[in-house]
Amino acid sequence: MTAQIRRILTTPTVGPLLALLVACVFFYTQNQRFATGNNLSLIIQQVTVVGTLAIGQTIIILTAGIDLSNGLIMAFSQMLMAKMAVDGTFDPVVAQLGLSESAALIVVPFITITIGMVVAIGAGLLNGLLVTRLNLPPFIVTLGTLNIFFALTRIYTISSATQLPDVLTFFGNTFTIQETRITYGTLMLLALVAITWYLLTQTQIGRHIYAVGDNPEAARLTGIPVKRVLLIAYSYAGFMYGMAALLLIARTRVGDPQAGQNSNLESITAVVLGGTSLFGGRGNIIGTLVGALIIGVLRNGLQLMGVPSIYQVLFTGILVITAVAVDQFSQRAG
Repeated sequence: MTAQIRRILTTPTVGPLLALLVACVFFYTQNQRFATGNNLSLIIQQVTVVGTLAIGQTIIILTAGIDLSNGLIMAFSQMLMAKMAVDGTFDPVVAQLGLSESAALIVVPFITITIGMVVAIGAGLLNGLLVTRLNLPPFIVTLGTLNIFFALTRIYTISSATQLPDVLTFFGNTFTIQETRITYGTLMLLALVAITWYLLTQTQIGRHIYAVGDNPEAARLTGIPVKRVLLIAYSYAGFMYGMAALLLIARTRVGDPQAGQNSNLESITAVVLGGTSLFGGRGNIIGTLVGALIIGVLRNGLQLMGVPSIYQVLFTGILVITAVAVDQFSQRAG
């Protein structure tokens, strides 16, 4: 029994989950509005974008890499989706196909979503190719592509895209359960977490990702195609960045060229707070969701207490340093 308890307590997710529960209890004692259904739903809504980015970031960090470009990949992807849906890019195609106006309002957004997703996946694949083919450090590669996609977003457009079709904003719509409003974006986030959890824990590629992050040379010697695993990991992360772009559009209902500038740091924060090791090979996607929720709970609770937003950033920074320090100590102890 003692061994089982010790095993449970040393599980990477347990610490973040306990921290989340303690934070929830503390903020409830400060303001009972914190625990209302609509406020808890709002917290989840506020972390859908960073949570989705953090899923992709988790995959990269599990391979002992890091992705600084994810927020700007998301920004460029969402601008493609939004702007092409409203600026008449596909009017000649609509005319050639003879589509009615109502049909065009459905078909065109799906085309733009597909293009945005392909670009995001391609951006992730580009990062992976630079890391595996040129043997460049992921930090340097993604720092470079961060600047590339920042520039591409500004070159493509300098103004927001508004009056978006309903297809693009669908995940921002809500439904009600016992007077609590829940967005479809919340369900999408949970679905993406579940899918990624399955891939990491129940499939061969998931086991390979952990093996490569733990010791790439040992993984290579056991026959694991390390470079192919990394390409798959970076491409899957790109898919998540595309999904984050779609969820961002749904939440804000505009295409914003200023979006995503700090999202890379927020996603890394969620991953670290969730117990995933920056050294690679240890962590899980459930912990990442918990880490994202810790960020949301912290900001929401402090806001309800009337604490200035700058202190929210301060406390988040302290939490990150603490989480990394604990991870490093545990690595040394191991």
